[in-house]
Amino acid sequence: MSIYRCPLCKTKLSKNERSLKCEHGHSFDISAEGYVHLLPANKMNSKIPGDSKEMAASRSAFLDKGYYEPLLLELEKTVLELAKGEEPAVLDCGCGEGYYTSNIAKELKNRIPKAKIAGFDISRPSVRRAAKRTKEVEFAVASVFDIPVSDGEFDILLNVFSPLSIGEYNRVLKSGGYYVYVVPAARHLWELKAAIYDVPYENKEEDTPYEGFEHIETRRVRYKTEIKTSEDIFALFQMTPYYWKTSAKGAEKLKKYESLLTEVAFDIHIYKKEK
Repeated sequence: MSIYRCPLCKTKLSKNERSLKCEHGHSFDISAEGYVHLLPANKMNSKIPGDSKEMAASRSAFLDKGYYEPLLLELEKTVLELAKGEEPAVLDCGCGEGYYTSNIAKELKNRIPKAKIAGFDISRPSVRRAAKRTKEVEFAVASVFDIPVSDGEFDILLNVFSPLSIGEYNRVLKSGGYYVYVVPAARHLWELKAAIYDVPYENKEEDTPYEGFEHIETRRVRYKTEIKTSEDIFALFQMTPYYWKTSAKGAEKLKKYESLLTEVAFDIHIYKKEK
């Protein structure tokens, strides 16, 4: 059986080499890369939702150079600490091009061979890249606001800079399961902001309460990194909300930089689902 359920009738999907199929005959092809498209047309907010092919490629190239490796290592450590039992199930909500998902899956599978890992994103180009990274993860194109999995299916949910859907997280997590949420800290990419804004601002830091969850811990990742090329600087810029909010004049300022030493600051919030 697939870890996913039918997005149309909500029943479980059985898996063969080429497709997923539910008991009511709804069928979803498995792509050559290995992912499945579970986002109904009436749930798509645009013709090509999420990151474009170019943005997915740019993000993938940037992450593969290791600029955010300290965050990855802390996430791997966190998931390994939280994963219990012989068959823990982990879901990456908004997996993007799979950098974090694939590496976490590798470490978790090495420790617990029967662990189940799935990841989904609304961007088909991103999920296509994610599926190429590993066959240890069941990837799908899907929406965080209507996650195509059964109630109480997962032990751990990951959200790395993706939209929130607390009601859905509560539904798909097991009782006592963990929700791991990564957000930028106050001075994240401060020097990048200083390059494009006349008056850079700090991000707001807070331990936000969410209904049905207890906040357990905040883990902090802080370091400086040198972005070594102008291409990498622009790729990083594309990965941030500033890309959509910055004026053309502000974006133009980045072109003069051939390298950039910047602060990197993440907060990893760990929540536990209340019983």
